[in-house]
Amino acid sequence: MKTGKKLGELAATAICGNDITSSCLYVSALAILYAGQYAWVSLLIVSLVLYFYRKIYSEAVGALPLNGGAYNILLNTTSKNSASIAAVLTILSYMATAVISSSEAMHYLHHILPAINVIWCTVGLLVFFMLLNMLGIKESSNVAVFIFIFHMITLVLLLTTVAWFLITHDLAVFIANFKLPVKGSLLTALFFGFSAAMLGISGFESSANFVEEQEKGVFPKTLRNMWLAVSIFNPIIALAIIAVIPIGNVANNQESLLSHLGNQTAGNWLGTLVSVDAVMVLSGAVLTSFIGVSGLMKRMTLDRILPQFFLKENKNGGSPRIIILFFVLCISALLITAGELGSLAGLYTISFLLVMTYFGYGNILLKIKRAKLPRPERAKPIFIVIAMLATTSAVYGNIIMHPEFLIVFLQYFIPSIILVYLLLGRKQVLQQFLIVFKDVIGTIESRMKKMEKHITFKLHTLTRQQFVYFSKGDDISQLNKAIQYVEANEITRKLKIVTIVKEDAAISESFLSDLDVLDRAYPEIDIDFEQIIGEFKPELINQLSKNWRVPTNFMFISSPGDRFTYKIEQLNGVRLIM
Repeated sequence: MKTGKKLGELAATAICGNDITSSCLYVSALAILYAGQYAWVSLLIVSLVLYFYRKIYSEAVGALPLNGGAYNILLNTTSKNSASIAAVLTILSYMATAVISSSEAMHYLHHILPAINVIWCTVGLLVFFMLLNMLGIKESSNVAVFIFIFHMITLVLLLTTVAWFLITHDLAVFIANFKLPVKGSLLTALFFGFSAAMLGISGFESSANFVEEQEKGVFPKTLRNMWLAVSIFNPIIALAIIAVIPIGNVANNQESLLSHLGNQTAGNWLGTLVSVDAVMVLSGAVLTSFIGVSGLMKRMTLDRILPQFFLKENKNGGSPRIIILFFVLCISALLITAGELGSLAGLYTISFLLVMTYFGYGNILLKIKRAKLPRPERAKPIFIVIAMLATTSAVYGNIIMHPEFLIVFLQYFIPSIILVYLLLGRKQVLQQFLIVFKDVIGTIESRMKKMEKHITFKLHTLTRQQFVYFSKGDDISQLNKAIQYVEANEITRKLKIVTIVKEDAAISESFLSDLDVLDRAYPEIDIDFEQIIGEFKPELINQLSKNWRVPTNFMFISSPGDRFTYKIEQLNGVRLIM
């Protein structure tokens, strides 16, 4: 990856903040439809849950500050298979967010300019952000900052006019709304309002997917800023709507409720301004999706889940092939649904909430398996459990309200996870294909030999990549676990075990004897051993990576202790496996 100036607090907050703060355009209406005049209570509960997740994200990403979000946490605490599930959910969430947000932005624009074609303008918006992301994250962040500031100013102006309207008018609507009966019991109304309102925190996970592009110390500030924005604006906007608009009229104006609120309090000029703001901030959510998915998919490619073809970078440090792939996925979803994106809401809802839950699960594993790993903050276990129960309950609530959501989610998730698992097991797939090819095409000998040679070469290319495990003179059980991890998670036949010792130190005979036993126990892996005199530090890792032509993310260590000199992010991508 090309290096450059990293993102400051405002730029990083704007990139993910445009997604999460755009929720006020729709989440208040959703909450009011289910919780009525008590929607603001549901939104405050969402704020509390988000506070718990703020602590969870701060600990997990603080301990492992690498791109990839939930995928990165699970990769360093479980296996690639488990981490890949979180990755697929995140990609699907981003895809649905990009398509829905771009379409909704163009629907708002259609209210301002009725002559435009919504479908073609949606495609054009996706093309624009595809090209913008190819210029690099710094250029993209400038656009995000402008959108974010404009959005904040618009919301403050809207709430100011609402306050003035209430001062100069009576509170008859507000009082009448609070006299209305609640649908079912109050607890049921609050639960379904909470389930719907949880969609208002989409985008909170995005900052973790491009944390490597942020300056040191910026990531926890982005979490704090997003939490404050959601906690302040969403409940207050819900109260403003209840104070001005009869609840019975909310459903009729659901698609442009804030524009309608502006019309009611200050006239058409404010309603039009809110519509313009909606176009911009929803477009900003599309930008967030492109940036977040780029960081995630690049990390997956570095870990050889996705083909290395996607690693190609341009002179600005962007990954055009990843960006184009994501663009194609978005366009395919738009074409499959023919612009009727209601079905994608189920994919967006369940994927996003499961990603949040997976992050809590990853934090628990981090506490259990990586207890000695230094971290700037620690989330209390009770907070993690409450947060996971909240997001799981929100998934259940949304499925109860919309059973079709589960069907749509499975239609997208199952093919996606099958494809990723095929990529993970492509060595076995190629081997099986080779067997079938030999059996079925045996009569076409010349062609068969040519194809056999090509596939064999591919298999050789996959398995000749060497991996490195830095041992601290571990006993045979630790070495065995390291070899088992490589055998289960990586496509290779070559493993170099390296021990770095001081000049006056020596390797014990028992350690070398253990290595000889393990070499015989794993005939499929060529185990090599090398003793190096020196000190384990980033400079040595870089030198060994260069000398041996082994990428640093193919080098493994066990969890360092509290006295370890360096932080994990200073080790240039070396992976924790125990």
